[in-house]
Amino acid sequence: MIRFIYADQLNAYPRLRDTMFRDRAEQFSVRLKWDVTVDANGFERDEYDDVNPIYVIYELPDGTHGGSMRILPTTGPTMINDHFLHLTDGVAIQSPLIWECTRFCLSPRADSKVAGALMLAGAEFGVASGLTHSVGVFDARMTLVYRRLGWIPEILGQEGEGRSAVAVGLWPMEADLRERLAARVGISREISCHWYERAFGPSLAA
Repeated sequence: MIRFIYADQLNAYPRLRDTMFRDRAEQFSVRLKWDVTVDANGFERDEYDDVNPIYVIYELPDGTHGGSMRILPTTGPTMINDHFLHLTDGVAIQSPLIWECTRFCLSPRADSKVAGALMLAGAEFGVASGLTHSVGVFDARMTLVYRRLGWIPEILGQEGEGRSAVAVGLWPMEADLRERLAARVGISREISCHWYERAFGPSLAA
């Protein structure tokens, strides 16, 4: 099940909250060896968790975190504009119609369907909210996921080689995107629409 949860609502889901931040520590600090901060609780958090982002979270049947990502409007603080301008030739990406997606994380307990469900949820949020694009920083390991789902970003800039490469990508929110992704991941549009409307009410898109 997918939940869209603002950061200031996370305390209502303590088991989901705690396992998400611990899974982020496992993925980004332990497995990927990124230079991230892990606190005394074993949580991986950064300054963007403090500006009330929306978390897109796949909740497992036992109430724990199966996978997640974090989304923020580019009209406020974003990782790309604050730390990766060298990959966009110094051009800040700021528009009410473009939101940033970061911290795409999969739990060790997740099955193969979770990544696709998260991508579908991101598309549902974007199209239903009237966005034109999503932007994000990703590493080369995610490229196969995007290709398999048929939602391949435009690369705005890249550094590094091979599996260690990091890029800034721009994903279009096309009119038929939700239908295409739903067919690829085997989840009905009725379900993805329910995810969105349960959190935000009626969609802005048909």
